[in-house]
Amino acid sequence: MTDLALAQIPDEHRHGTPILISADGAGATKEWLTHLRAHREKGVDLRFSVGFTMTETVQQAIRSLPAAAWTPAIEADSSLREGADVAELTGLLPQLTGAGWPAGKRVIVRRERPHPGAQLRFTDHDGWRFQTFATDTAGGQLAQLEARHRAHARVEDRIRCAKDSGLNHPPSRQYAINEVWLELTLIACDLLAWTQTTLLDGELATAEPGCCATSCCTSPPASPAANAGSSSGSTPAGPGGTHSPPPTPGCKRCRSPSADPQSATPTTRTPETPANAPAASSCPLPPRQTTQDQIRHRP
Repeated sequence: MTDLALAQIPDEHRHGTPILISADGAGATKEWLTHLRAHREKGVDLRFSVGFTMTETVQQAIRSLPAAAWTPAIEADSSLREGADVAELTGLLPQLTGAGWPAGKRVIVRRERPHPGAQLRFTDHDGWRFQTFATDTAGGQLAQLEARHRAHARVEDRIRCAKDSGLNHPPSRQYAINEVWLELTLIACDLLAWTQTTLLDGELATAEPGCCATSCCTSPPASPAANAGSSSGSTPAGPGGTHSPPPTPGCKRCRSPSADPQSATPTTRTPETPANAPAASSCPLPPRQTTQDQIRHRP
């Protein structure tokens, strides 16, 4: 899968442009990291940044860190991250290289006070919550490397987009049909990602399929053909639906008081009734008639 993703990058950018591959703790395997390191021999300037398992050895190394080893953490915009610090554990884990991990791998830890009301875990110590990750980037400040790794959370946005594009709704009980469905969903995700990266800007560059499906954020402009057709004497469009689509609950741009799905009231439009339409009956259903067969078969 990694090789297929790298193959999508044009050769002039894949060779000569620094590439960072990030993953959560599932990517902290010796085989995969060794495979990533092998790409350097092919002329690919590739680095990795993956989550690292909080083992008992790692916890002991964290507890043995002196107070001077911690430095303030930063946000993506280089501002200070309140209540968070980072430190390096590589020197306290000398067994990493001997255990078969790629040479030059560094382990960095972030400590942070849990938000009020958060449930503490067994790995939390003295009221701190710890997150560790591994990288083979040799230079750079610890705070910058940690902020770079934290940006991996945007993967959750892509997963949400994939679910809205069809990943969450396989159409069949047969494996072969669902396999094709999955391939089509991945193609849609690729087209969406590359289109937003290379062609779009503003709100459309960050729009999500679940949001665009209801047009709750951005209404597409009318095409010139539609405008031309409206003035050519063609049949006008009907009144359409009687209710406007509700805002998408998962859309970040819809989370405003006026667009709250629980408080918003759908706008109701009353369709126009043609002048020659028959009068509507007060009862929409005909009166029920009881036949002799129905009486005969009653218990």
